[in-house]
Amino acid sequence: MRLTSLAFLLASVFASSVYSSSTVASVHNAAELTAQVESKVIAWRRDLHQHPELSNREFRTSKVIEKHLKSLGLEVQTGIAHTGVVAILKGGKPGPLIGLRADMDALPVTEVVDLPFASKATDTYRGQKVGVMHACGHDTHVAMLMGVAENLVKVKDSLAGDVMFIFQPAEEGAPEGEQGGAELMLKQGLFAKRKPDQVFGMHVTSSMPTGVIGLRSGPAMASEDSFSIKVTGRQTHGSRPWGGVDPIVASAQIINSVQTIISRQVDITKAPAVVSFGAINGGIRSNIIPDEVELIGTIRTFDQDMRADIKVKLAEIATNAAKTLGATAVTEIQPGYPVTVNNPELVSKMRPVIASVVGDTKLIEPGLITGAEDFSYYALETPGMFFFLGVTPTDKDPSQVASNHSPAFYVDESALKVGVQTMTQVALTALGAAQ
Repeated sequence: MRLTSLAFLLASVFASSVYSSSTVASVHNAAELTAQVESKVIAWRRDLHQHPELSNREFRTSKVIEKHLKSLGLEVQTGIAHTGVVAILKGGKPGPLIGLRADMDALPVTEVVDLPFASKATDTYRGQKVGVMHACGHDTHVAMLMGVAENLVKVKDSLAGDVMFIFQPAEEGAPEGEQGGAELMLKQGLFAKRKPDQVFGMHVTSSMPTGVIGLRSGPAMASEDSFSIKVTGRQTHGSRPWGGVDPIVASAQIINSVQTIISRQVDITKAPAVVSFGAINGGIRSNIIPDEVELIGTIRTFDQDMRADIKVKLAEIATNAAKTLGATAVTEIQPGYPVTVNNPELVSKMRPVIASVVGDTKLIEPGLITGAEDFSYYALETPGMFFFLGVTPTDKDPSQVASNHSPAFYVDESALKVGVQTMTQVALTALGAAQ
């Protein structure tokens, strides 16, 4: 899960909803299959955790995935979006194609968790040597989907349809000057030959207890766009501010005025939105007013029309606020991930299926999440469903533990079997293999 200026955090308050599982028939051996593969999933996760790789650099990870998928007899394609791996499982009966996605990349974070398989890896990020850690749980995503693949291969003759396993690099964002992630996989033809009829994704989170599943219909995670505003004035001595044009004062005016976009100019009853400044860079001495100041920040929205409107308003405010003080402002917006929208019909169908695995009380509806996910690109192409798996031990308070993206992020591995069984059951149901 990609976050630009804040660590991943689910809404602190969850509105728990109960979904009846009484109408769901048991799924073909899902629990038994998962029990058989659980130890492998944990071993894969530990290996991947000990050998994390940054975005577009997941070379070892992709080899581990490729080897396992080929051992299952699957058709495997590698090198998509640099290091992506895709495999197709053909069911024994005709039917739809579903996509199951896991992201692979780690973060430039130095691990502090005391584990025998803790990461000691380092790499170069933005010209600096950094620690590398699976601080967002993508190691678990890969391991769980490898387990799901093994489960489904064992019952492939009962599947009325096919499965596309998508192991995706660079969800956290491609390195500067590079492309990557879901968007690049699609550009390079992931869905070109045959588009999945449905696509599913799962993400672990420390913000829920182990074994709890969070699933929300409609908009679930925000879009994410970054912006920079270059404010240009005219340098002068600090003792004679009238001799120039102060871009620092103009920047302050821009920052204050931009706050009115959310508070006064968009209909927040339609959907929440956030505009935040993350950095202000300009000047070097106390007595010199500089020529330029740069402002950078992020925009988060849950509505595509509102997203476009905020971008226009941001540029207009920056231009006009600077102009009133004799300065100029040039706004550049770097488009990020779209809103992640869960297809309501798909969610309605799968809620009781998931409840049949975890129990009615452990399936909850989370609040809107202002973090962003590039699973959203797949869900723009075909009906998608993205859900969350709690990984915080039940004897700990999720609101007090380290969040995703933290160097202290911790995964209770007993949650992995819940994730594998849930995704297996979802896939079997989608392909008519429920008994």
